[in-house]
Amino acid sequence: MADSHESKGPGPGDAHFAVFPDRADAAAVARSCSFSRPGTRILTHASGRPWLVGHWNDDEIVTARAGRAALAVVGCCPVDTSELQRHAAKLSDLARLDELARTLPGSFHLVAALDGQLRVQGTASGLRLVFHAAVDGVQTAATSADVLADALGAGPDVAQLAVRLLWPVPHPLFEAPMFPGVTAVPPEDALTIAADGRTVRRSRWWTPPEPARALADGAPVVREALAAAVDARTRQGGVVSCDLSGGLDSTSICFLAARSSARVVASTWPGRDPADTDLHWAQQAARFLPDLDHVIWDAEASPLVYTDLLDIDDLLDEPTIGVMDRARMLHHLPGLAERGSRLHLTGIGGDHVAWCSEAYYHRLLRTRPLFALRQLRGFRALWQWPLGGTVRALADSRPYGKWLADAGRRLRGPLPPSVAGSLGWGMAPRLFDWVSPEAERMAGEALRAAAGQATPLHRDRGLHTDLEQIRSCTRIIRQWDRMAARAGVPMASPFFDDRVIEACLAVHPGERVTPWRYKPLLAAAMQGVVPEACLRRGNKAEASMDASNGLREHRGDLMALWEDSRLEQLGLVDGDALRRLARRPSAPGLRDAILYSTIACEVWLRGLARAGEPRTTNNAVSPAS
Repeated sequence: MADSHESKGPGPGDAHFAVFPDRADAAAVARSCSFSRPGTRILTHASGRPWLVGHWNDDEIVTARAGRAALAVVGCCPVDTSELQRHAAKLSDLARLDELARTLPGSFHLVAALDGQLRVQGTASGLRLVFHAAVDGVQTAATSADVLADALGAGPDVAQLAVRLLWPVPHPLFEAPMFPGVTAVPPEDALTIAADGRTVRRSRWWTPPEPARALADGAPVVREALAAAVDARTRQGGVVSCDLSGGLDSTSICFLAARSSARVVASTWPGRDPADTDLHWAQQAARFLPDLDHVIWDAEASPLVYTDLLDIDDLLDEPTIGVMDRARMLHHLPGLAERGSRLHLTGIGGDHVAWCSEAYYHRLLRTRPLFALRQLRGFRALWQWPLGGTVRALADSRPYGKWLADAGRRLRGPLPPSVAGSLGWGMAPRLFDWVSPEAERMAGEALRAAAGQATPLHRDRGLHTDLEQIRSCTRIIRQWDRMAARAGVPMASPFFDDRVIEACLAVHPGERVTPWRYKPLLAAAMQGVVPEACLRRGNKAEASMDASNGLREHRGDLMALWEDSRLEQLGLVDGDALRRLARRPSAPGLRDAILYSTIACEVWLRGLARAGEPRTTNNAVSPAS
């Protein structure tokens, strides 16, 4: 299996590639556009034609060939060549890869070729995605939508930009690519390309577990899965760094990493709020790890939210609200690199899998009413839910499609009360005053069209919400991972490995989310790994001061962002309204992150302009007068 390359490309942690059928016309496509840029690596079919074309590091890929079958695992997975060879030798039907994909630990793409057919899949978490498009008539799969758009000569769809101005963007709209002609494969599906290179089909390879396991039974499974996820990153030894915020999520990752052969550098970034207790908890944890290299950064030197928005030049295939925290996320990586870190582990994802949505109680009220009522009384006190709003949310039994259609008919006005989103299908999307009527029309049409055929991610609105929140977050982490790799220290978030997600989701929600204990599942799972003193923390810090200070200190950048707004040129926003808002960053409501989706779209369009003259296609609107 040939692998030709002239340079290492962007370096470890940024594996991305396209997959081609074993055909002459596909080989011609592979030689075109960005598929053949300098530094590109190529894995070939037995015929010598291109199979995988892209960028990866040697320790990010394992390949095997046996008879008519070939397999490639790209990303983080502890499978070795001999094991993969055994799987390839037994492969007689691509559907048999479902079992392999559901058992391997780590986070990776799985690619297979058998008798001229191709199968490509990512992760159920959505952290590793798959897209496909017909390029010159040849179905081509890729891990980034922009690679396919470049091959098609397609610019962003203005209607999709209007959708991304929603706050938040609900399922399934947030999974749609930004470019016409490019199709996304849902994370739970695998893509199969027939031997003719033109016929595609999707098949479901992943289904979430039923949340029926008792916490006492589920905690050891979670511990084993999380330990395997951390081990997959630390087994090579060397130096790795870990967030040590003082919260239970990052503390768990840090203690698991410290049990490995790798040397651990712990990174603590105190908040600016004097009431923030993160540093105290981080120092307490570090005292139990005497061999730890504990670095405490200067809180005042850390970038605020909204820093450097005008200078972002990352090549992203969709807008992301992660740009708001990009400077903060990258700031400490050079210092960690100086200390030898080859990989930075985060605790991101613990909030999404070790905790869960209160929306499970909509069903639990009907199946276990006395238990649910006791818990709901606690949630009302904890989150200050009004009685009337709680009753209305619990009585609302609209199916998902009806809820989505209703949301599409009311996109203006104040955000709905938090209890409606907490106990329902999620927070209803909104557009804000600066969004144009034309953008509202396009976003509303997209919502109503999706509602006609939308199905929830699960029939239980609690599990639907959990899955939606996981996938929304991994879309941000997916982009941060590319940014971090480019900065020189790749990141990893073990909580978002599929095996960890499955282990957590399998635990009964009545024990996983409760008003009486904070993250009881993770606390139980980490017994014997994390000291009892560190497991007692019952809250987490907020970064609201960093966000509000950032809004004030970077008002000049925000003003500059809107002075030459690409969104305004497309007629999607009222630039004057945004410029007025930038002059008064303490305006009521801005603390609720309502600017995030608009900034994300504007920064993304500017990034496209830096990469080359952006085109806008499909439903393009005239520049605002």
